[in-house]
Amino acid sequence: MRPARIILADDHVLLLDTLRKLLESEFEVVGAFPDGQALIAAAPALKPDLIVLDIAMPSMNGLNAGQRMKQLLPDVKLIFLTMNEDPDLAVEALRVGASGYVVKTSAASELVHAIHEALNGRSFITTTITRGMVGSFLQNLRKKPHSLTLRQKQVLQLLAEGHSMKEAAFILDVTPRTVAFHKYTIMEQLQLKTTAELIQFALKKSLLPG
Repeated sequence: MRPARIILADDHVLLLDTLRKLLESEFEVVGAFPDGQALIAAAPALKPDLIVLDIAMPSMNGLNAGQRMKQLLPDVKLIFLTMNEDPDLAVEALRVGASGYVVKTSAASELVHAIHEALNGRSFITTTITRGMVGSFLQNLRKKPHSLTLRQKQVLQLLAEGHSMKEAAFILDVTPRTVAFHKYTIMEQLQLKTTAELIQFALKKSLLPG
């Protein structure tokens, strides 16, 4: 049986090298890319069985890139490897078709295990965040494709009220990186170009007093 063909996508070059060395003894690593756009451009021709990708990447974030990959290659398995332990993001990863969500601070063996689970048609989520996913999943289960999640609405309201991303992160008890991710995902989702447009959207939707 041939080894599974795997593609890696992460904007940290050193991590890509580390992941390649970790996986190439057991799998065939057929490509490594620094951002979502490069992944989408090259992956179809490489015919991967599985893609390991970060969420926070330049050009296009991992969730959007993963969703596009599932459109181009419906059978490909996706595993998100990220520093972000926000249950909302794990739920979003599952919504775009992920088979795994692994936190980078976990042991390397957890990623290998997640890959095996995905290739065998199962799912794997880092155990430290599964508890928080239950409420998040129930809140967002009936979410319309272009509506905002509860967490996105919270981030939008705080930013529109004039809080910095660092202040919003403190209030929501998440990392500034999580707030930044939600902000730019909202802007991508709603096709907004500036923070001013974001605030105007919040006012229009009555998330703020007029």
